[in-house]
Amino acid sequence: MKEQSIKVAVDAVVLGYKEEQLYLLLVKQRFGSFAGQWVIPGGFVLNGEGLSDAVRREVREETGIEVDYLEQLFTFGDDVARDPRGQVISVSYLALVNPEKFSLNPDTDAIGAEWFPLKEIPTLPFDHTLIVKKGWERLQAKLTYKPIGFDLLKTEFRFSDLEKLYQTILEQPLDRRNFRKKILSFGFVEETGGVSVDGSGRPGKLYRFNTAKYKMFEDKGFHFEIKFA
Repeated sequence: MKEQSIKVAVDAVVLGYKEEQLYLLLVKQRFGSFAGQWVIPGGFVLNGEGLSDAVRREVREETGIEVDYLEQLFTFGDDVARDPRGQVISVSYLALVNPEKFSLNPDTDAIGAEWFPLKEIPTLPFDHTLIVKKGWERLQAKLTYKPIGFDLLKTEFRFSDLEKLYQTILEQPLDRRNFRKKILSFGFVEETGGVSVDGSGRPGKLYRFNTAKYKMFEDKGFHFEIKFA
């Protein structure tokens, strides 16, 4: 029997939301066949290291970001030539963060880190374009069975900010009345008692996520049928 030489890596699709756009976090490689090119954060799993620990470490080392929300996405390994360094199986993850909460600080094997509008990302090496596509599809699907926004919006936000987030992810206008009624019925979004003023000078109520209820639905899920305008 031949000795196995397969390596295991982790890769992270790190998505953020700002200025009513979704952004993807990319790092510029310092070494290897694709040195100087933009890739998604990731790297090899160390001996004795768990997968989630490995992906958190790689994101932290290459970007300076401490990831809070993280979920396993997909395993890539059918294409044995996906990595020029040899046969590498990649376990990918989806991470959601608010870009405004972090300063990027690339280190180790990354010489740069930058947020790119999801619709304007450069050509990516390896199979990273496919991995990003899987992450984008997962986020869109999640809206029907998990709450979204805790890791993407500010601590306090206008209800319209949540509507715009969903519309940005789904790329369609919502039936706003139906959306508001259903979201508020779950109880994980609540009024703060404060108000904000938009550019037109019109005051609007501020909302926040009820952390306990949000986490409960995040764990057990729900059925959310989204209607469009």
